[in-house]
Amino acid sequence: MLEELRITGLGVIDDTTLPLTGGMNVITGETGAGKTMVVTGLGLLFGGRADAGRVRAQPGRAVVEGRLRLEGRVADAVYARISDAGGEPDEDGSLLLSRTVTVEGRSRAHVGGRSMPVSMLGEVGEQAVAVHGQSDQLRLLRPAEQRAALDRFAGPAHEKLLDALREAYTGWRRIVDDLADRRRNARERNQEADLLRLGLDEITRVDPQPGEDDELKTEAQRLEHAEGLRTAAQLAQLCVAGGAEAADETPDAAALLGTARRTLEAQAGTDPALGELAARLEEAATLVTDVSAELSAYLATLDADPARLQHVYERRAALRALTRKYADDVDGVIAWADRARTRLSDLDTSDDLLDELEREGQRLAGEVADLAGRVSASRQEAAVRFADQVTVELAGLAMPHARIEVAVLPRPAGRAEPALPVNGVEVGVGPDGGDEVELRLLAHPGAPSLPLQRGASGGELSRVMLAIEVVFAGSGGPPTLVFDEVDAGVGGQAAVEIGRRLARLARSHQVLVVTHLPQVAAFADRHLVVAKDTGGAVTTSGVRVVEDTERARELARMLAGLPDSDLGIAHAEELLAVAAKERRP
Repeated sequence: MLEELRITGLGVIDDTTLPLTGGMNVITGETGAGKTMVVTGLGLLFGGRADAGRVRAQPGRAVVEGRLRLEGRVADAVYARISDAGGEPDEDGSLLLSRTVTVEGRSRAHVGGRSMPVSMLGEVGEQAVAVHGQSDQLRLLRPAEQRAALDRFAGPAHEKLLDALREAYTGWRRIVDDLADRRRNARERNQEADLLRLGLDEITRVDPQPGEDDELKTEAQRLEHAEGLRTAAQLAQLCVAGGAEAADETPDAAALLGTARRTLEAQAGTDPALGELAARLEEAATLVTDVSAELSAYLATLDADPARLQHVYERRAALRALTRKYADDVDGVIAWADRARTRLSDLDTSDDLLDELEREGQRLAGEVADLAGRVSASRQEAAVRFADQVTVELAGLAMPHARIEVAVLPRPAGRAEPALPVNGVEVGVGPDGGDEVELRLLAHPGAPSLPLQRGASGGELSRVMLAIEVVFAGSGGPPTLVFDEVDAGVGGQAAVEIGRRLARLARSHQVLVVTHLPQVAAFADRHLVVAKDTGGAVTTSGVRVVEDTERARELARMLAGLPDSDLGIAHAEELLAVAAKERRP
């Protein structure tokens, strides 16, 4: 849940802190006091769009900070994502979030003690908080949102089926688009393929090997300077190990080292230090002997072969011809050839390949149609359960005769989506299937079944939205729910029922409600009031917790605008008593 929210420099709010609790938190206040800024602050904290026009000129930036404490699956998912990005929860397990917006429109975010992109706040918000307001009700009127709502309700098995459909649809469209492109651009593809084949033929004839240009350069240098290399190696070997022609006249390094070793060993009994030096001279003699053997092997391989040198020159020239055209070095030429072979397969427009793609496209089209039919059947089954459960909730929201229907209809063919036969009917199919979903309301017996946007008044739409949220709450979702005046246009008994439903939600979720209805506010576990201060040169607002008699006075103000009226306070206390009784399990 969200334990604490601090807002600084946002709209009429200068600096205030909202201490929140589990259960139902209600935020009330006079019109214009700044209740909307609280919801705006929540939106900023969880990655919403920043509006620089709401930032106070002094201090020139708005800061929203929050402390979030999560549990279970949501905590595992959020904390793992934050950890991957370099952040971490506090020692007490809570997660600190922060969003800063300047008057120039610049925005910064901090999560778990680290600076992060604003999108990270959005990722956390998707898992932890769901905000519902008038705009969310309008969004629910869109067919795509209604379909998404039904899919969410249908459960994990339906989501798995939907994922399989999306994967199959993506593969099918890729094959169809590829086939169309090969046919449409056959001439250009064949021209490009001819150029690639010419290059591959040239490279194949030369057959370059990895690193061959460097190896040939080294060999050419050895062949060009063979005589000088031989003279140097022979003289070095003569100095190290002597030679047959000067064995008795010219002392060599090996012989001199042997004489020195034997001389020191003769005196090692007198001074052990000379014995140690003699041992080191023996190691040196061994090293000199090894060098002599390697010089002999080197001389044996050294060959001043003009024919080989000419071959190396010609080979290097052939490789240079390739590197001038295709890459900077031989390894790059080989990589170009590999890419060209891959590209040739992409450019193939042969009849055999086109026939193969046609068959694969037809196979995938059948798979998509089958999955779309199964998704449609799953939606229809979920639609009945969804409608029944929402209707039950509406009965408890002072709409006892209203019914919700969820129509799952085939999408007409001929629109932007491709058409496929699904369950024997030609329909337009997209990645989410071939269905159109429409929520309909029967306001009372005998009334026509009308789409929500036509059949529901503002107050009825608020209650339908709340009923849907209560149904969703039973199937998981974010642990914190925010309702921004979803009770607009509602009063009387319906307002009391909305309070009851919100209180019921608060048993399993943290609920934050911005409301103008005392019937709703009475059900709160914590009541916060946004109050405007006009005593200074600049109007500001702050938030305070109200309890006991203060709370009754606030409800009296909401009831009749008379916080000090004995009758209003008595009525408020009666409301609080009823709500307290209803909140008991």
